[in-house]
Amino acid sequence: MAAANLVRSAFSGLLRKSTTFRTPVTCRLSTVALQQKFRAAITLAKAHNAHQLQNEVQCQRIQQYSGGAPKLSPQQIEDRVMKVCKAYDKLCGRQLSVDSHFMTDLGLDSLDHVEVIMAMEDEFGFEIPDGDAERLVRPRDIIQYIADKEDVYE
Repeated sequence: MAAANLVRSAFSGLLRKSTTFRTPVTCRLSTVALQQKFRAAITLAKAHNAHQLQNEVQCQRIQQYSGGAPKLSPQQIEDRVMKVCKAYDKLCGRQLSVDSHFMTDLGLDSLDHVEVIMAMEDEFGFEIPDGDAERLVRPRDIIQYIADKEDVYE
C-alpha cells in the first residue's frame, strides 16, 4: 500500500511539472524525464515490496522453528476422545465408557464407526489411515493410537 502511494505521488508530482512547460521540445524532454523518474519510482516501489516480502518470509521462518503446540498428556487425550464420542448423536453418554466396543456394546454400524474416526481426525488434526481405523473399535484403542502418534508415554 505504501509503495503504491509512493508511485502515485511521484507520478502526480512529475505530471504537474511536465504540464507547466509550453514548448514542444521542452515537453518532449520533460516526457523523457517523466518516464525516467516514473521508472525510478517503480524500481523503488519494487525494492520496498521485496524488503517487505523478505520480512514476511523471515517471520514465517521464525514461526516454523518455534516449539509448536505443547505435548498432550494421556489424560488430556482421553478427555478429548470421550468428548468427541459423547458429541456423536448415536452414542448415549450413560452407556459409554473407555472400554465400550463401538459395534457390540454401543450398536454402531460400520458407517457410524467411520464417522467417529473422522471426528477424531478433525479433533486431533491428522489423518488416520483406513488400515489403522479398522483396528480402533474402542475409545481406549483410539486413545492409545493417538498417544503413540503424539509420542505420549505413560
